[in-house]
Amino acid sequence: MTFKSGYVSVVGRPNVGKSTLLNTIIGQKISGVSNKAQTTREKISFIYTDDEGQIIFLDTPGIQKPKNKLGTYMKNVSLESLNEADLVTYIVDTSKSIGKLDRLIIDKLKELKGKKIILLINKIDEIKKEEILGLIETYNNEGIFAEIIPISAAKNDGIDEYLKVLKENLPEGPMYYDEEMITDKSEKFLAGEIIREKALRFLKEEVPHGIAVTINKFKKRENKDIYDIEASIYIERMSQKSIIIGKDGSMIKKIGTYAREDIENMLETKVNLKIWVKVEKNWRNNDLKVKNFGYK
Repeated sequence: MTFKSGYVSVVGRPNVGKSTLLNTIIGQKISGVSNKAQTTREKISFIYTDDEGQIIFLDTPGIQKPKNKLGTYMKNVSLESLNEADLVTYIVDTSKSIGKLDRLIIDKLKELKGKKIILLINKIDEIKKEEILGLIETYNNEGIFAEIIPISAAKNDGIDEYLKVLKENLPEGPMYYDEEMITDKSEKFLAGEIIREKALRFLKEEVPHGIAVTINKFKKRENKDIYDIEASIYIERMSQKSIIIGKDGSMIKKIGTYAREDIENMLETKVNLKIWVKVEKNWRNNDLKVKNFGYK
């Protein structure tokens, strides 16, 4: 039996379920999930390995029109991943028509030469079966998709068929990563992403997009099964600080409690988590500050 391997770029507009899909495939939460845009800001590799092959999925930020330097960075990350991959997966949801942003992405995909594009129509559990056929026909008329697969990432429906199609289209190749690895990101990086995800989930709409998280300390205690982690949440305006802290510290405590639970599950040990809130004015529109927060 031949062993297949390669890179698959996963693109789409925000909130169509890219990270949910990849967390489901890996069987573990790697990338943050929320109903707000910019939950994923960087390219994160998800590594799926079985007896038949190894697939390295490149999870990318949702493609949208940039509003600042950070947005430009995120868009570039997504578009550059298309050139790095052996295959491209484009994810849409069950919206009945192709919107402006999806049209922009499809036009970009049409510029690709010599790469197969697999379309996933996600969230099919939310519509009637007869509506799915109409969506397949709509996207099939674009003439660029090698396969169109209806799925529900949340319900793990259609995922096996998707993996089967990937293996059929990937080349024979080596195992690029150790079979135990599921991501190329460090536990320290993932801890920061977990904290930011909780902030995205619990805070008001106007606050989360201006948030950055840095991990200042990430250390296991000597002779004790516990990690000490210290983090800073940065926002752009002083007026947002009281919102993140909350009345009597209630919001920052909530963010910390839920983040600590996820980090403990990831590390499989106890965690002592401390979080500070700091202001870095207008950082998303400053090239140097964007890079200092790791978006290079």
